[in-house]
Amino acid sequence: MVAIMTGMHVDSPPTRRPARQLLAASVGNAVEWYDWYAYTFLATYIADQVFPKGADNSLVPLLSTFAVFAVGFFMRPVGGLLMGAIADRRGRRAALTVTILLMGGSSLLVGLTPTYAAAGVLAPVVLVAARLLQGLSVGGEFAASTTFLVESAGPGRRGLFSSFQYVSTTIGQLVASGVATVLVDTLSEDRMNSWGWRVPFVLGAVLSLVGFWIRQGAEETRSAEQRRAPRPGLFEALRRHPRESLLICGITAGGTIAYYTWTSYLPTYAELNTGLDKSDALLAGTLSLAFFALLQPLGGMLSDRYGRRPLLLFFGVGFALLSVPLLHTLRDSFAVLLLVQCAGMVLLTGFTSISAAVNAEVFPPRVRAAGIGFPYSLTVALFGGTAPYVGTLFKDLGHSGLFLWYVAVLCLLSSLVYLRLPETAHKELER
Repeated sequence: MVAIMTGMHVDSPPTRRPARQLLAASVGNAVEWYDWYAYTFLATYIADQVFPKGADNSLVPLLSTFAVFAVGFFMRPVGGLLMGAIADRRGRRAALTVTILLMGGSSLLVGLTPTYAAAGVLAPVVLVAARLLQGLSVGGEFAASTTFLVESAGPGRRGLFSSFQYVSTTIGQLVASGVATVLVDTLSEDRMNSWGWRVPFVLGAVLSLVGFWIRQGAEETRSAEQRRAPRPGLFEALRRHPRESLLICGITAGGTIAYYTWTSYLPTYAELNTGLDKSDALLAGTLSLAFFALLQPLGGMLSDRYGRRPLLLFFGVGFALLSVPLLHTLRDSFAVLLLVQCAGMVLLTGFTSISAAVNAEVFPPRVRAAGIGFPYSLTVALFGGTAPYVGTLFKDLGHSGLFLWYVAVLCLLSSLVYLRLPETAHKELER
């Protein structure tokens, strides 16, 4: 208390059960992102069943599916703001409980979406509604789980704890990709189109209940002083901390376009531009994601020792220089796709392993969750959520190579932000 009154910053003390804290954040987060990414991996099947086929352009349904993917992203800033406010006003655990229940319900709704042949225009309407709810949930999940993880860490371990944000995100992606791969390899095309694509979403609804149960035993990380303090207003973070909000946008722009290009869109990009078999593309994505998950704690530990800025620059400059050459090497080869994906994952770890810590270290605790949630989710919506659509649109227009430069330029711009970013790794975290 004396430290707070005198303006000193103090680290959140280690929780009594750090392993339980990591499990509560990680399991719930993995389930959230499993539900979110299952849509991406099964986009071509959803396109065939939910949207009408274009008369003279076979990419029209796929473009429509990725447009709905982007629409879901634009609910994420709303979720980041609302759920972040709940986390700042009611506690991190309360917000995490709401987000996982929302995700379970919306995942079930996707699984029960009728086909266009059966319900006409109602089918895409139901799908859009489900994706809007998913976007609301995912936006809130990042805001709440980021603060929860970093505040659960002891001194000198914020980077390590931060890395579990993307360990769990990647596990969710990995399970979604693995389930999609198994279904594609074991079911006929007719069965996949008729009911197989629905299975992952129904499974996601069941897994959400498991995550909800685990989170009930989590320990609240908001300090007693913060719980006694007056509750912040909904827009207080934006109003009082505009510079910090813009800083989050600059930090995130390059990272989010690189992340969604490499982890979500690359299998589809390989299919469209090299003719690689769909199952081979999904398998390469699954293996590279497993490799990616293993890298995250290493990146977090390196940042705790050497600082956040060196890792961010490793990512930003590396992607700006190498993303175009890497994607130009793609061809109709499983091995080449796997190598390209793994090379990108190494670079990407410089951003993903520490983004939660970097974001949490920007804002004071009173508005930390909402302060992170809105600008981060808005930037992800603008650049990450539109990545599959923009990439597919460039292909449709006959200029697929421009997408590669789009990714590189955004990473370069974020690198300029990283150069001027204050180093926060060895500073104490305000409570």
